Amino acid sequence: MNDFELIRRFPYFEHLDPVDLAKMAPLFITREYDKGTTIFLEEEVGDELYLIQSGLIHIYRNDENREIILSVLSEGDFFGEMALLESVQLRSASARTIEKSTLYVLKRRDFIGLLQQNPLISLKILETTLGRLRKANELIMDLTLLDARTRIVRTLLRLMEQHGTPKSDGILIAFKLTHQQLADMSGTVRETVTKVMLDLQYSELIQVDKKMILVLAPDKLRQSAGM
Repeated sequence: MNDFELIRRFPYFEHLDPVDLAKMAPLFITREYDKGTTIFLEEEVGDELYLIQSGLIHIYRNDENREIILSVLSEGDFFGEMALLESVQLRSASARTIEKSTLYVLKRRDFIGLLQQNPLISLKILETTLGRLRKANELIMDLTLLDARTRIVRTLLRLMEQHGTPKSDGILIAFKLTHQQLADMSGTVRETVTKVMLDLQYSELIQVDKKMILVLAPDKLRQSAGM
């Protein structure tokens, strides 16, 4: 599959006709990153937008020497747009690969030109960005108001909704998760995550096999989190 066909797979570009896609494809730079590679850091000046062709990315911030994972992004997602849309152009968070990843990179000048020429792309990116801001606000409220168990369960539900794959016996979160990663996503410590995960397995709400989490009863899990 060539770059033209791969770029068409991104939902932001699927409406473009072949002529526009052919003009746009050469603007993207393909980069490959090993697992654990930092792509950029919070407060750095940013002039690139990233589209995930394959792999997984953590978007995170550091708060008082503690890492807080804001989101996990996968194939078809984009990130890095905030610094390009703001006049200050500083990264609002850091990005790191959690498995080997291939990204398409678009420079700011080309990104702005693309938005000016294709209003529908602007709208789709705006919708996604606003959705992320809403989820970030929800995360802040969760960290502020909810107990640790509820935060962990809601983190699992968010991951299930964003990255879940339906199976015959439940919904599988489609990548491996360590207890430390879940702790960093839910603002707690690894020991608390371990205790809660064992309780959820004992209650037959989830099943864990080789760090892969299968949600057995999504509705009951939502109820346990007050949703």
